[in-house]
Amino acid sequence: MAARDTSFLLIGLLVLFHTWGAWANVEVNMEDRVEVYRGEMAQIACMFTSSDGVGGNVIQWFYVTRTGERQKIYYQDSTIKVVEKGTRFTDRMSVNGTGANGEIVLTVSDVQLDDELEFICVVKALTDGTGEGRTKLKVFETPGSPTIEGVQTGISVHEENPSKIGTCEVKHGYPKPNITWYRNKTPIRATQDVVKVVPSITTESSGLYSVRSELSMKVMKEDKDDLFYCEVTYFVPGGLRMTETSLINITVYYPSTAVSVWVESPKGEIKEGDSIELHCHVDGNKLFSIISISNEDGVSWENKTVVLENVSRLDSGVYTCSSTDTDTWEDVSGNTTVFVNYLDPAVVIPKDGVELSLGEELTATCNALSSLQTHTVWFKDGEKVSMGHSLNLKDASFDTAGTYKCVVTVPEFEGMETSNTLNVNVNGPPQIIEPEFTEFEKSFEDMVELSCDVRGYPAPTVMWSTSDGKILDAKSETDTEGVLQSVVSIKVTSDFTAFCNASNAFGTDAVSFNITATKHTPTPDTTTTSTAIPTAPKKIRKEGSGVIIAVIIICILLLAILGSVLYFLYKKGKLCGRSGKQDLSKEVSSKDNIVVEMKSDNTEEAVLLGVNGEKQPQNN
Repeated sequence: MAARDTSFLLIGLLVLFHTWGAWANVEVNMEDRVEVYRGEMAQIACMFTSSDGVGGNVIQWFYVTRTGERQKIYYQDSTIKVVEKGTRFTDRMSVNGTGANGEIVLTVSDVQLDDELEFICVVKALTDGTGEGRTKLKVFETPGSPTIEGVQTGISVHEENPSKIGTCEVKHGYPKPNITWYRNKTPIRATQDVVKVVPSITTESSGLYSVRSELSMKVMKEDKDDLFYCEVTYFVPGGLRMTETSLINITVYYPSTAVSVWVESPKGEIKEGDSIELHCHVDGNKLFSIISISNEDGVSWENKTVVLENVSRLDSGVYTCSSTDTDTWEDVSGNTTVFVNYLDPAVVIPKDGVELSLGEELTATCNALSSLQTHTVWFKDGEKVSMGHSLNLKDASFDTAGTYKCVVTVPEFEGMETSNTLNVNVNGPPQIIEPEFTEFEKSFEDMVELSCDVRGYPAPTVMWSTSDGKILDAKSETDTEGVLQSVVSIKVTSDFTAFCNASNAFGTDAVSFNITATKHTPTPDTTTTSTAIPTAPKKIRKEGSGVIIAVIIICILLLAILGSVLYFLYKKGKLCGRSGKQDLSKEVSSKDNIVVEMKSDNTEEAVLLGVNGEKQPQNN
């Protein structure tokens, strides 16, 4: 009996040892995490090995709930494949593969944010060997573009607490995006009582996150040109991405520490009559500050720019620009000196017109008070006669008389000039300017016009008269630059002499004009004798129209023709005698009366021969 029990015990131990040796060794390998965008499809692979081989294994899929419990969603063995009913993945999951090759893949479509769970793959061998693996499903949503908004009002440096600079916001992201503030490309870190960054996170009903960050800080004057922006970082499958907002700056109010004022225009020197534009600049920036420009007379303008029209030397002086801080009522000022150059009207000495005697001398001066160097030139009748402030006139004559103009200019300023005049008269008896012609020949009933030019001061009186004592009225009298021209028009009825008499308080002068009246008579067919009238060696001006000249030429031609006819008749012997008393128009028919005067080269006796060669007495 004992031997039999011992035998059963040995057989049991052998069976037990055999069973222990048959348990399979199962290894399951899975990725730690699978990352997908929301709405995409997730594939979770489960790879396994077993000492029993890969066939005939039981494969199950689970996920871990928010409470930490396992929820089975799939079962598979060598005979059946079952998707668990009523789970969140029932309608969106599928399992690919039979496990025969040691790999099975769980596919979840249209992944949502709450699908971000841990999935478990359990593989059980035939000999009860079991292995499992775990994979976390991570879901991502790219957020929208971040926005930044700066404060619209200015910030004072006198604020005791940090002032709001701006806010950044990014919406609809998953997982939660992160916002970092930057100033001039340098990250801003929170500092107690100086820099404060307050984030706020909003979870939407969809599970997405919206993040908002507000930056506050105590500002200084140096912050007035700073640029602020936000950097947003967020996760995506396989990595991290970053995006930036646009740049903003802020308005910083700070008190002025320096003020400058200057003349904006004109550039360079200023002269009377210009318009001055003054500009004032303060280095502070205050919302409430008073800026004014004032002069030494207490006149003030509350503006940064002042325009002074048509300035004079009285506008010269110191101009001050002041900036008053309305918080502390402290003043900061700057100033500039304005000098207006001037040129007074020219003063000529002697002041009034001057009268000189013939041969006398005169020294005149012209001066103009100016703040700059001047240049003076004297002109007469538009021509330069002297340079410098003094004008020296020597040996005065009637040519000296006239108006002298002095022009004072400032070489540094184009167009800056002044002028004055000096009238000079030279006292003396009249002087009649010698006429070009004093003798005229005019036809009867023609008009002759005579002109008499007289110089002298005081202005002479001109009187016209004729040789028969008749007083003539002047046709016109004009005074041009000290020369009086008197013109008279006379009708020629006979020979006469006209006198131009000029007189003033210092003497008289006269000139005479001789007018010869000529009468034109028709030229007869008979020969006439024209005797030339001898004239004195004076200039004779023959006046008349072109018709008179033509008549004279015709008369000369007629005389030439008549002379030719007489010479021809003389040569033909038809002209007898020398006395010229015979009637040349009478035709002589008798050839006996035709005589020829002949002279011999050997004797001075003149012989008159008839046609037949008979000698005729000389008296015949």
